[in-house]
Amino acid sequence: MFRRILIANRGEIALRIIRACRELNVEVVCVFSEEDRHAGYLEFADQTICIGGPAPRDSYLKSDRIIAAAEVSRSDAIHPGYGFLAENAAFAEMCRACNIEFIGPNAESMRTLGDKAAARSVAQKARVSIVPGSDGILDDDNETFAIAKKIGFPLMIKASAGGGGRGLRVVQDKTDLLGALKQAQQEADGAFKSTDVYMEKFIQRPRHVEVQIIADKHGNVVHLGERDCTVQRRYQKLIEESPSPGITSRIRSDLCAAAVKLAKAANYDSAGTVEFLVDSKGKYYFIEVNTRIQVEHPVTELVTGVDLIKAQIRVAAGEKLEFSQKTIKPSGHSIECRVNAEDPDENFRPCAGLIEKFRIPGGPGVRVDTHGYQGFRLSPKYDSLLAKVLVWQPTRPAAIRCMQRALGEFQIEPLKTTLPFLRKVLAHPDFASGLIDTSFVERTF
Repeated sequence: MFRRILIANRGEIALRIIRACRELNVEVVCVFSEEDRHAGYLEFADQTICIGGPAPRDSYLKSDRIIAAAEVSRSDAIHPGYGFLAENAAFAEMCRACNIEFIGPNAESMRTLGDKAAARSVAQKARVSIVPGSDGILDDDNETFAIAKKIGFPLMIKASAGGGGRGLRVVQDKTDLLGALKQAQQEADGAFKSTDVYMEKFIQRPRHVEVQIIADKHGNVVHLGERDCTVQRRYQKLIEESPSPGITSRIRSDLCAAAVKLAKAANYDSAGTVEFLVDSKGKYYFIEVNTRIQVEHPVTELVTGVDLIKAQIRVAAGEKLEFSQKTIKPSGHSIECRVNAEDPDENFRPCAGLIEKFRIPGGPGVRVDTHGYQGFRLSPKYDSLLAKVLVWQPTRPAAIRCMQRALGEFQIEPLKTTLPFLRKVLAHPDFASGLIDTSFVERTF
């Protein structure tokens, strides 16, 4: 096991990793930007190091400064959390070249699966169903038109290095194709420093279902069931739950088996998430792999009893998985709601400022992951995620009722948050029935 881990992230995920390290008896070093100098979670670290200015490009994206901080603090490993450098294969290679373990997959599999076009190729070779689309990057207008004609409209242009809906455009007919292509390339260049995009058939009104996997360096790959991420807005997830209410046990089994097969084909060796779309007829399509821990990982923790952060650290240290596929037995139902500092009445405009009142919910079956507190000043420089409210109950109806109670107890003032909006979603009969798709939020609200 590692003696000291540097956390190259901030906010709630930094605090989550600190807690896991404490339980593993591992010392913690936290890097921070000038903007985060007074962040409350830094008090729980053994050592803190400032790495630059408020903007991510001047701090949390400065790989050389992070590695220098790890060397100065004599850290054995770096945990990247999610976002920032978490899926940067070059950063993983830099860490290991400096004899610092990167807590994530090997750089080769990260590079392959992190590139969506390359991941499609791996899935094809592993005989995992993919969305019909281009075989590689779009770099010729005539070829783009030919591929579009072959797969049919509507279609999607997607950034190969993308995520979070950036560098993604839905195209309804050929007159919009080239304009959408250029927009996607420009947005991808700004977000990921890459203009590489590819094309997929647009699957209308699907469910979004993902499978949590974890693999060690000894060839063992285990899935921990699926999460349903269908409730989303502009490709940003709002509510996640497990098990998925909209798929059969047969589809669940097939999805999980496909995820394991894909991970083995890519020689994967860490925690990761394999994402699928499931259409109205129950046919599923692989779309991408997130080669990191996910924001919604606690959903899986609640239904399986597995601490994913600790498991991720252990396999990075070279240990074998402590569990096998046979011992993973998900039970009950878990739901997560992301509480963002955004104003739903103003097109979800991000909000920032001083939190004067912050009272989190509690009681049986409720978990809250947050870095917020009364007196905390939320910065406009970073993501608006303020807290994740999670519940576990024996059944889905009981979990919905528990979540409604928890959201009603949560008080954050004076900042505007998504709490009222989340309560509306939970109260909607279509959500209660589970018969929704990825357009549910835009179509209904």
